[in-house]
Amino acid sequence: MRHQSSKVQALYEHCKTILSPSGSPPPSSQALQKLSSILDTIQPADVGLKEETADDDRGHGFFGTNALSRLARWAQPITYVDIHECDNFTMCIFCFPTSSVIPLHDHPGMTVFSKLLYGSLHVKAYDWVEPPCIIESKEPGYAQGLTLRLAKLEVDKVLNAPCDTSVLYPKHGGNLHCFTAVTPCAMLDILTPPYREEEGRRCTYYHDYPYSAFSVANAPICDGEEEEYAWLTELESPSDLYMRQGVYAGPAIQL
Repeated sequence: MRHQSSKVQALYEHCKTILSPSGSPPPSSQALQKLSSILDTIQPADVGLKEETADDDRGHGFFGTNALSRLARWAQPITYVDIHECDNFTMCIFCFPTSSVIPLHDHPGMTVFSKLLYGSLHVKAYDWVEPPCIIESKEPGYAQGLTLRLAKLEVDKVLNAPCDTSVLYPKHGGNLHCFTAVTPCAMLDILTPPYREEEGRRCTYYHDYPYSAFSVANAPICDGEEEEYAWLTELESPSDLYMRQGVYAGPAIQL
């Protein structure tokens, strides 16, 4: 009797069929919807994970009494699990302990499908305002000459599993995002095309400032919308990213 194909195998085969190394031409909306539908069916056990139902006891958790000391209390790293990577896409899992953070970062020219497998995860995501609105900081209390670019807030919410797959695109859907684990959680990602620095797809990290922190003449927003926008500046390297390599324990993919 023929062995039944795993959900991960079905996901891989669909990705291999519809995704290209350059992301062009883009897959049809029907093909992308099918990809999301496959991801929607995947459970932790399908990728070799056990849901972490018991929170740990290291301090005050995500809503700690002193946010400035959060990183000192929560130093356990995020585990990165590589399932498959090729020229067309990356398939991977991020396993988050409570209060761990993947700082604000971008996905240049990329589309990313994210499926929360278990737990609760806070997502904050922006898209660049177009045409670009770029200023240099001249405000007291901030580094002089700091280059800032205006972005619009697209997502600011907590995801609770089970939930639908979320998708971000090169120009919309929250291409720049950060994750903070409210509880232990895991995210299955499909990134296409994958990061490739030599092809201009380099991961850049950012810090976001409230729109009101910097004044600018003729900014392309209306009064009362200030909370929907932020100024972003690049970071050389994030100080709050703790990550380690994990081992994939799910069903093997037949290439």
